[in-house]
Amino acid sequence: MTDLTNVAGKVALITGGASGIGRATCERFAAAGAHVCVVDFDVVGAQAVASAIGGIALQADCGDRVAVDDTFAQCVAQLGGIDIAYLNAGIAIGVADLTQLDDSVYERIQRVNVDGVVFGARAAIRAMEARGGGAIVATSSLAGLIAFPADPIYDAGKHFVVGLMRSLAPTLAPKNITANTVNPGLTDTNIITADAKKFLADVQFPIMPASQIADAVFEIVTTGVTGECWVCQAGRPPVPYQFRDVPGPRSEGAQGRRPPGLNITREGTFGASAH
Repeated sequence: MTDLTNVAGKVALITGGASGIGRATCERFAAAGAHVCVVDFDVVGAQAVASAIGGIALQADCGDRVAVDDTFAQCVAQLGGIDIAYLNAGIAIGVADLTQLDDSVYERIQRVNVDGVVFGARAAIRAMEARGGGAIVATSSLAGLIAFPADPIYDAGKHFVVGLMRSLAPTLAPKNITANTVNPGLTDTNIITADAKKFLADVQFPIMPASQIADAVFEIVTTGVTGECWVCQAGRPPVPYQFRDVPGPRSEGAQGRRPPGLNITREGTFGASAH
């Protein structure tokens, strides 16, 4: 079984690692002694990060299942396995009006923000089964927990990530694999344009440094929690989001219980801490 309370000597694969939150997280895990595999479509950027932290760099289109599988296989071949997978690659499009959404733009954001997490999680699970366990963290967003009218397609994808990780957690627990999301508020990454940063500065709204999210990811991995969505906001420590229970049926005999088959958890009961 994999013990990740100390990540020294462990292997961490991080997508979107060439910049922003991904880069900060690569640096955070490398500083703690992990062997880091920096994955990004921008191979030059990934190589620069890898060189600075003593890791390895791999290029991948995270929306391409063949490329994802090959990247995870290369990481295993070069570093001996994968203990931590941080599925961070993501993009925004900033289209509020659905009638103006271009099909090719929609397909691109789905490939990266949705397909990339599915294919990455699948490859991570396969690699971690061979290690006796591991930790998967995916970047969602505060937008994955609330409405975000400025970019509803981005918002929908981040809700998808939340649902996927929460649903995977109970089935992965017997394999000693944890699955969580980190849900940042406004963070200093390329997703926020220069104009947006100026506006936020003018209205004195705080933007978090990417290092704050990297610290949260490190905490998620090393504390061994699973099935949680960790909210990160400026000036606050990361905290698991508390979901409300969905009302159950009122029919006699059901007594508000969940449908059969949903009472499954990390220990055998679904959502003990998340609800």
